Amino acid sequence: MSTWLPIDSNSAGDARALEADPLRALAEARIPAIILRGAFPAVACTPLIQRFIDRDLMRDPRQPAPEGARSRTDIGTSLGNRGANPADFFAHAQTTETLFAGLFDEGANPIDCVYANLQALAGDKRVVTAHEPDGRRYGPAIFRVHYDGHAYKPHIDHVILREKRFDFAVTRYTNQFAGILCMQNAASRSTTQGLLHQCVWTDEVQPHIAAGTFHEYAQQQQIGRCQVELEPGDLYFFNTRLIHEVPAVIGDDPRIVLAVFIGYEPDDPEVFVWS
Repeated sequence: MSTWLPIDSNSAGDARALEADPLRALAEARIPAIILRGAFPAVACTPLIQRFIDRDLMRDPRQPAPEGARSRTDIGTSLGNRGANPADFFAHAQTTETLFAGLFDEGANPIDCVYANLQALAGDKRVVTAHEPDGRRYGPAIFRVHYDGHAYKPHIDHVILREKRFDFAVTRYTNQFAGILCMQNAASRSTTQGLLHQCVWTDEVQPHIAAGTFHEYAQQQQIGRCQVELEPGDLYFFNTRLIHEVPAVIGDDPRIVLAVFIGYEPDDPEVFVWS
């Protein structure tokens, strides 16, 4: 039986009782993930998703998809997609903050939920939205809507190692995490939100990712993995230098998550969060 198991608990306090410094444990890849069950009220997810539809922030999955429709819709600002043009990125991030300011019901803000739980895990560190020295702020979080057929092959996420973004303040962090809050599962019975492989990215692994042969490599090397199953309202954090993947969405109901990236260093008093 694998001993590489996530912290799986009902609160950040319970997680810290199991692991005194859970974020350091993530950084060291001693654990695959921190899972917090019921972090956000599941009953608040459906009306928020309907609001996305009513405000044309996502297409209605009950209607036929228009020709050429993409299998993923983002609600928010993505550094990965917009970082090639910093001026555009930071201008878009401002519009995202304005959008989010009027999007949520009082007491049911999923972004606040992610930040509050991350702060509880971080202890004495300060969890803040990422910003440049001149005050320009990044997007605080992003909703990702995945329609039928959308999947993520084995990959990593990292502003330097993958995206090659060298001109942003977030590059001061060598450790990067992701936070994922499940808002809605796909129509299929599967509740899998991620497959985390017990393999931190190296130059040796990259050719297998590029060639699409990582699964064969993992089998040859007997690399273990952790399958993360979530219900709406569940939140998890993981190290994005772990090779990870997400199975394809099946059915009419899209998989919807709120996602953040996180910069962490053991000796840095600030934890940066962005999208």
